[in-house]
This record gives sequence, structure tokens and C-alpha cells, in this order.
Amino acid sequence: MSENKLKLFLIIGAIALIIIALMSKNEEVQETFNNSFTPKKLPIYCVDTPKNQVALSFDAAWGNTDSAKILEILKKNKVSVTFFMTGEWIEKYPDDVKAIAKAGHDLGNHSENHKHMSTLTKEQCRDEIMKAHNKVKELTGKEMNLFRPPYGDYNNDVIDAVNECGYHCIQWDVDSLDWKNYGVENLINTVVNHKHLGNGSIILCHNGAKYTAQALDSIIKGLKEKGYEIVPISKLIYKKNYQMDHEGRQFEVTGGSEDSKNMN
Repeated sequence: MSENKLKLFLIIGAIALIIIALMSKNEEVQETFNNSFTPKKLPIYCVDTPKNQVALSFDAAWGNTDSAKILEILKKNKVSVTFFMTGEWIEKYPDDVKAIAKAGHDLGNHSENHKHMSTLTKEQCRDEIMKAHNKVKELTGKEMNLFRPPYGDYNNDVIDAVNECGYHCIQWDVDSLDWKNYGVENLINTVVNHKHLGNGSIILCHNGAKYTAQALDSIIKGLKEKGYEIVPISKLIYKKNYQMDHEGRQFEVTGGSEDSKNMN
């Protein structure tokens, strides 16, 4: 090969490599661009409602020491709430699950293994949801349709998986912080005087936290004194014809269609 032909070959090769690199970079830029402008889907953090209603919820993933006491306090105060249970907890404490169902409380799904859902594929998310779902159905005959992702961790795939399983994805706007074990009075004050507490608030507690059972009666009384009716999440949220704002607040769409569901 002559020297000129060799130079031409090398130049053509270099140009080809540059074009390939630019095309690859453009694909990365386009993907980043597309991801940046994909609307973020949100779970329900709270509900826009004219009714003076709030929802108490309890995540059940570890232990059941206070379960009976919590149920007793709820019964005494004639209050229904929502329990979000993991598959492992359901399997370990089947009698508690049956007692919750018998008392008329919402049975909520908290995944099978309490994993960070955003690290899973959509198929794995569906598996986490349906394994816990089937355990509760076998125990109680009830179909769950409320899901709370562990750690409040979610992304669009998680929301899509939840919807595909026939569920509503639920977060909270009032965190009791009961898991920090700051004490009974601190826990009561955190909930009853929370800056976000208002009509349609969803309150997060845990059935296994150190002071939750001790504080529960006073929390209920404090909420009632402020004029709130405590209802389970299933009675608070809109099941269809709703939209979500950027904060995860659910709004009813009057005269809307099913197509309005889960629009951000």
C-alpha cells in the first residue's frame, strides 16, 4: 500500500471512529434529556377534602409486642385505621392479621421483604406486592388495594407496578417519628401539632415503635379535640376521577372520567 493510500485509510478510520463516538454520545444525551423531562409519578401523600378527616396508619414489619394493646385502644376509641404489613410479618403473626381484619381495619400491603423498591425492576416490584397480597387473601379472604413502599422509597416503575397490581400507592404528610423513640409526650406533640396536619392528612406510625402504644390514646383524643374525624385510608382517598399535584396531594375531579386517574 502506498504512503498516500495508507494516510487516506487512517484518516477515514479516524473520521469513522469520531462519528461513532458522537452518535453514542448523542444517544446518551438524548436518553438523559428524555429522563429529565419524564413526569415524576407520585403516590398519595394527602387528600384535598372539605371534610375534617385524617387517617392514622401503622406500618407493621418488626415485632408484635404492642399489637393487641393498639387494637384495644382503637376499639375503645371507636377508631378504624390502616395497617401496612410485610409478607414476613404476615407469615410470622397470622393471628394478628386476622385480628386486624376482624376489627374492621384496613389491611394494607407493605411489600414481601421490606426492600428499597426503587432498586428493583418493575417485575420484581409486582412480585413483592403480590406475594404479600396472596398471603393476606389466603388468611382472611380479603383483597388488599393499598400499598406503602418501604422507607417511602419509590420511582415511576414502582408507581406503575402498584397501579398494575390494582393498588393505590400511599405515603404520608404527617410523620410521627415514633421510631426515633423520643418519648411519649414528644410523640403526642409531633402528631397533634404537626405543621402539615390538616384535612386529608395521612399520619405515619409504626406498631413496633417503643412509645407508640403508650401515646396512641392521647394522640386520638388530641386529634378529636381539634375537630378531626379519624378514618381509614380507604375512606379518605378518592378511588377514581382524581388528579395529583406536585406535592402528592390528591384532588377530586368532578365529572371526570377514569382517564383522570393518577394524572400529575
